[in-house]
Amino acid sequence: MIVNYNVRQFLENALASVQKAMEGIEGEVFVVDNASDDGSIEMVRTKFPRVCLIENKMNVGFAKANNIALRKARGKYLLLINPDTIVQEDTFRVMMKFFAENPDVGLAGCKILNPDGTFQLACRRSFPTPWVAFTKIFGLSAMFPRSKLFGKYNLTYLSPDETYEVDAVSGSFMMVCREVYEKIGGLDESFFMYGEDLDWCYRISQTQYKVYYVHSTQIIHFKGESTKRSNIDEISVFYQAMQLFVEKHLSKSLLVELFLSLGILLRATVAFAAKASVPVFMGLVDFFLVDAALIIGEYLYFGELFHFRHDAYPIVWTVPAAIVVVSMYFSGVYTSNRYSVSRAATSVIASYIVVSAIVFFAKNFAFSRAVVLISGFISFLLLPGWRMAFGVFGRRRSGGLARKSLFGRRTVIVGTGSSAQQVLRKLRARVDDGYDVLGFIDMHRRSIGERVSGLEIIGSIDNVGKVISERKVGEVIFSTDGLSYSDILSVIARSNDRSVNFRLVPNSLEAIIGKTRIDELDDIPLIEIEYNINKAVNRFAKRLFDTSCGLLLIVFVYPWVRLLSVVRKNHHLGSVASRVLLIPQVILGRLSIVGRPLSDPDEQLPASAIPSSPIQDEGSYLGPKGLTGLVQINIREDLEKDEIERYKLYYAKNQSLILDLEIILKSILLLFRRSRR
Repeated sequence: MIVNYNVRQFLENALASVQKAMEGIEGEVFVVDNASDDGSIEMVRTKFPRVCLIENKMNVGFAKANNIALRKARGKYLLLINPDTIVQEDTFRVMMKFFAENPDVGLAGCKILNPDGTFQLACRRSFPTPWVAFTKIFGLSAMFPRSKLFGKYNLTYLSPDETYEVDAVSGSFMMVCREVYEKIGGLDESFFMYGEDLDWCYRISQTQYKVYYVHSTQIIHFKGESTKRSNIDEISVFYQAMQLFVEKHLSKSLLVELFLSLGILLRATVAFAAKASVPVFMGLVDFFLVDAALIIGEYLYFGELFHFRHDAYPIVWTVPAAIVVVSMYFSGVYTSNRYSVSRAATSVIASYIVVSAIVFFAKNFAFSRAVVLISGFISFLLLPGWRMAFGVFGRRRSGGLARKSLFGRRTVIVGTGSSAQQVLRKLRARVDDGYDVLGFIDMHRRSIGERVSGLEIIGSIDNVGKVISERKVGEVIFSTDGLSYSDILSVIARSNDRSVNFRLVPNSLEAIIGKTRIDELDDIPLIEIEYNINKAVNRFAKRLFDTSCGLLLIVFVYPWVRLLSVVRKNHHLGSVASRVLLIPQVILGRLSIVGRPLSDPDEQLPASAIPSSPIQDEGSYLGPKGLTGLVQINIREDLEKDEIERYKLYYAKNQSLILDLEIILKSILLLFRRSRR
């Protein structure tokens, strides 16, 4: 049984190895395809016509897909194997012989190697008891792999060249005898991906049968190929599967649940720290450079250090630097424009105007005005200066090869047609700009792995978010090859990363271009896509406005509407009252007062209309969903779908606090007009 999801090339190699290993063995091969769109189905039909192909209309997960094949299988031994594996010629014979010689074995797995020939630790495991979970999550198993006390999760203290009983084996290769399958049933379909193998092994271990690791034959496993071609966060899915396993089999173990929860929190913290490390480091550099400028200014003006009162230094050394760093952040210097000299210079000027105003009105610090002026000039040289130096240094270090540049902009090109190839040629010719072109993003998965103009297609629109995250992409350039604005916005929304620059080679898509700046790439203009709704200043002001209004409404309006809903038992509340009941979601940041439509304004709002986070849905780049908005106040005009999209785009491009207030006022006026009818 092989479950496939968009790994055509690996599946072809796996089937070829399976076909060779089954020579002289009576058996059948099932391929269950979970709605792949990479040409896997056509390949199986053409090259392996004797394979029993089962086509699912949607991705039903690993467990459910395997169960479909298990119910159809007729063999004495049943083998679950991943599509990204290659089996040895003797693998099946060795495993069947092992089962025949050991009738007490119910399930077994073989030795699994990585593509580089190293041993894959996941091919033998222990159940996640409290201690095993603790050592795994907090890294003790990796720190002390030879210790029997700490190395139990992957049994790293045992030799990989011996056969022995284990708790569980890898789901990439599991052979079970029919008698055991008929006794315990198939995989638990509650597990979408990961954990179902652990659950199966656990259920077998609760019978008189044993689970074994067999070292005398081996396979190669190209781990994680299916997840690479999807937008699934496999680490989160893994922890969720472990939690489900604990709830099912170890529900009394509060320690395990606690450790797993801590593991999820720890992973999120590490991911955030890794993502924020560069902006935080840059902010600290700027902070200390401003302080250094103040110290230099003080020495140049007074001829000595520490001329101010000692009690003034905590403020002198924190307030100006903090104002500069905050200004830098809101201008995007720490996110998508990290090495922008112009933005850094503008931020320094604006910050020192604020600092000068504070010094002017704070009479206690009037003596430091000259120092502020001198330090401001020095900061104006230092902060943009180090960014300019890094840019020049990075280009020189590239030596004509942007990929070797420490500061090269890691870039992907969306599209694979003539326009995309033209952009690639121009980028390769402009080595001084430091573009590090990683590959193409195609519309469909079927082309992943192919090469265009010597560059690999590394992803599709469906999994572009994962490509951007895993490859640390900083620049995404959209070509003009058949991309609609919905395709472009879908890519932007899936990235969920404020530090990525999105640029467009314009043609007929001017509708999605806001107030942007244009970079020239020889004769090709690259237009930066940046909407007001995603600017840090606008997001901060909008969040502050939503919270303030939400708190007022929840105190003076929400209780009365909630009481009305209880009296009427939520029947016939009307669209306005239904939205008032969503005020807590506004305070939590899941919704906004003004934004994209939730659903049909005249319908009662289902829970599914409310995202659990502001970035859950693909339209998040156009801002959060709102209780009212441009679409909502114009919905009576029987808007077409493209008109609704244009209203969303207009709001995202031009969002401001003034526009939000205007929309709210129009919503109130519209409400009064309806009430008079």
